[in-house]
Amino acid sequence: MQIKAGFTLSYQCPQPTPMLLCLHVHPSRRADLLSEQILVFSRPVDAWDYLDGFGNSCTRIVAPAGQLTISTEFWVFDTGLPDVVPATAHQHAIEELPDEALVYLLGSRYCETDLLTPVAWELFGATEPGWPRVQAILDWVHNHIRFDYGQADRTRSAFGAYQGHVGVCRDFAHLALTLCRCMNIPARYCTGYLGDIGVPPNPAPMDFSAWFEVYLGGHWYTADARHNTPRIGRVLMGIGRDATDVALSTQFGPGTLSGFEVVTEQVQPAV
Repeated sequence: MQIKAGFTLSYQCPQPTPMLLCLHVHPSRRADLLSEQILVFSRPVDAWDYLDGFGNSCTRIVAPAGQLTISTEFWVFDTGLPDVVPATAHQHAIEELPDEALVYLLGSRYCETDLLTPVAWELFGATEPGWPRVQAILDWVHNHIRFDYGQADRTRSAFGAYQGHVGVCRDFAHLALTLCRCMNIPARYCTGYLGDIGVPPNPAPMDFSAWFEVYLGGHWYTADARHNTPRIGRVLMGIGRDATDVALSTQFGPGTLSGFEVVTEQVQPAV
């Protein structure tokens, strides 16, 4: 199947402002692109790309004073298959984990393993290790948090979501992946596109989506506490310890996001 995806983002800056952007498709999906994915700027800017420490394709710019609009539109191939559910994937002992997975066991800006470890072991200590333990965490978080787009708060952490019982997709991801880390399962935050493909259309405006991945049985597998069901058509943009590492934009100065539009939809292949 083919997916059309893209966005239009506008920023208002009172002065020239350096920015880091995480707006490209993740390098692991580049081979699936059916068209170029190019960032288009409404005003002349110097822009250069780099790979960050997590392997994400990022862009550096200095946004000029005033309004700057950044947009892209592209087509990408997708298998059309739902997320894999690795029911028999085993949980590694810590000493078996590859070195690069260890960072995803640690606490981070939005993922307070120190505060949630006692909670995790009380709730999930008796569950079967491996995917059954991950699924138990997904089920619990899915039922513990009430989704409310109007309650979005970029400062809310995993512990805040645990205490407040409300949030958006990033809060579901932060809390669930933190609980996985507390149970010694490496878990990393993911952001990208997820359209209403294979599910009833959601009338709410399209947005980017957050989910996470767990390391079991020698592989990374998708996990999604917000939807808690295998989905079709994820297009990965970035991975990291939490939302800090894959923020759409990181600004080093004053500025506001003044316009936001995202599209992700299945399209018929051109004849």
